[in-house]
Amino acid sequence: MADPASYRPQPGELPLGPGVYRFIDAEGRIIYVGKAISLRSRVNSYFADPASLHWRTQLMVRTATRVEWTQVASELEALQLEYTWIKRYEPRFNVKYRDDKSYPWLAVTWSQELPRAFVGRGAKRPGWRYFGPFGQAWAIRDSLDSLLGVFPVRSCSDGVLRTAQSSGRPCLMGHIGKCSAPCVGRIDPDRHRRLVEELCAVMGGRFKPALAALEQEMAEAAQALEYERAAILRDRLAALTKVAERNAVVLPDGTDADLVALAEDPLEVAVQLFQVRDGRLVAERSWVAERADDADQADLIEAFCLQLYATATAGQLDLSERRRAVPAQILLPALPPQPGVLAELLAGERGGPVQLKVPQRGQKRDLLETAGRNAAQALALHKTRRASDLATRNRALTELQDALGLDGAPLRIEGYDISHLQGAQTVASMVVFEDGLARPSQYRHFVIGSVESNDVGAIREVLRRRLGRLRDELQLATDQDDPQAGLIDADSGVARRFSYAPSLIVVDGGAPQVAAAQAVLDESGFGAMALIGLAKRLEEVWLPGQEHPLILPRQSEAMYLLQRVRDESHRFAIAHHRRRRGRSMLESLLDGVPGLGEVRRQGLRRHFGSLKKLRQASPEQIAALPGFGPKLAQAVARAVAAGPAGVVLNTATGEISSD
Repeated sequence: MADPASYRPQPGELPLGPGVYRFIDAEGRIIYVGKAISLRSRVNSYFADPASLHWRTQLMVRTATRVEWTQVASELEALQLEYTWIKRYEPRFNVKYRDDKSYPWLAVTWSQELPRAFVGRGAKRPGWRYFGPFGQAWAIRDSLDSLLGVFPVRSCSDGVLRTAQSSGRPCLMGHIGKCSAPCVGRIDPDRHRRLVEELCAVMGGRFKPALAALEQEMAEAAQALEYERAAILRDRLAALTKVAERNAVVLPDGTDADLVALAEDPLEVAVQLFQVRDGRLVAERSWVAERADDADQADLIEAFCLQLYATATAGQLDLSERRRAVPAQILLPALPPQPGVLAELLAGERGGPVQLKVPQRGQKRDLLETAGRNAAQALALHKTRRASDLATRNRALTELQDALGLDGAPLRIEGYDISHLQGAQTVASMVVFEDGLARPSQYRHFVIGSVESNDVGAIREVLRRRLGRLRDELQLATDQDDPQAGLIDADSGVARRFSYAPSLIVVDGGAPQVAAAQAVLDESGFGAMALIGLAKRLEEVWLPGQEHPLILPRQSEAMYLLQRVRDESHRFAIAHHRRRRGRSMLESLLDGVPGLGEVRRQGLRRHFGSLKKLRQASPEQIAALPGFGPKLAQAVARAVAAGPAGVVLNTATGEISSD
């Protein structure tokens, strides 16, 4: 790999104005393209201390052998040039939203003399029209089958078409009325193309014109006493109405819009796209991409929009097609860094104005939130599939063993995290992963009662308690000369998994937390036990006694497993802390109420659910609960009314918020 200092531009070479830069490797391939408002500031940032760079950025600057740049007159020109180069060169280090080609499209071979409509998968081809992608193949096949009864366009393969043309006999679809049989001259190519246009309009969400045209044609046929033709049109109208009902109206104002929502974590980002045409949700799709750097949500949105609409408009020169691919409105959770510049670029692709908007209320906001929930589910599903794969888990454990120099694979990993509120109400969590999978039944909570309630002191206490329990039970097995004595409960005969020694301990934090944990391991007699700390900011792995952290590849399975352990321990600690905090607030309000014991307090929590509802309840409503009389109800009402205003406790989740 090259040394970035060997090709760093000399002082004064880089211009101050806007432009586009590209990193190029030894073979002359462009591996990264970026734009900048100030080329000098942005390009120089890549040659800073490597430790401060994202790991993928480090790899990119070491893979490159030179950097080139092009100065332009404005930010719009910079974005246009970046957009063009990304489409042309597909640089390997630019973020790519993976397309596994598993989503089906409805494709129309518009460039052929007799266009064909069919359901397929794979990359797009220039000159064809595409609708979707769709979540389920059976759903779009069913819709196409219904639409062929309304718009009998060709759906057969080219081979079947040639056979029919040479034999003069239509295929089965022509015999059953789901193809107008242009292959044998039942309909001329121009009329067939108009049928295809009508099918494309309906697939684009424009049902009203087609329904109105069918109704008018049916009425005209009935008035002309062509009852057989009117019956056929009636059946086509019913079939089209059925298809229209499947496409739910989500925006009643007939809006054409794309809704883009994100869900992200330090390693990956998931994007959910809802395509709404004429107020109807006509397609939805999710992508998952590896994060190329520490870009914020606004930058991720800009990169996604560039990639999405570069693909959508590729090979489509027809104005109506470009306007269908790039809608007039794009609804986003956050605006990109230069929304006006991106809107102007997309307007050029569309051939008309494009509005980038963050909806604040109403149905558009609700639909965007739905897209956000779908993005979060897509990311969770991706992680679940990755974690549940046996080969992937084995690779993660092997990578951890090699990176940490362990004698064997860490089959039992315990993760610890601390949660507190400005040093008060400190709790700790212990999560367990066995064979790379989470074991929630073995998770444990710890309430930290020592005066050392900071993170380092809490780590000391929780590990003393955990390892003290392990030492006692191992000693029990030694005293009884029975290896199973500490592992099997004598009364129930059930295995005590809490008594199993961990192969690896992971604490959330850096060098101070690791040093504190190692001191406890030494004093407890487990000094040889493997221990690491995982620091959040740069995902550094700290080992005891090491001056510098171990840097694992961010996309390695080992790092992915460690992050899951760390994130799960953090989630478990936070959830427990919220529950305790909520109960503590409720208890503090009701402590001074005479005659209110634990049973009655539980009755209040179960019945009202939150402090807000309890505060709004009348003394008569409280008195109606079992065990409550008028005096006690009055005392409870006075106590909660005198508490801090604007506080809401959800006792089911422990969440505290304002009224």
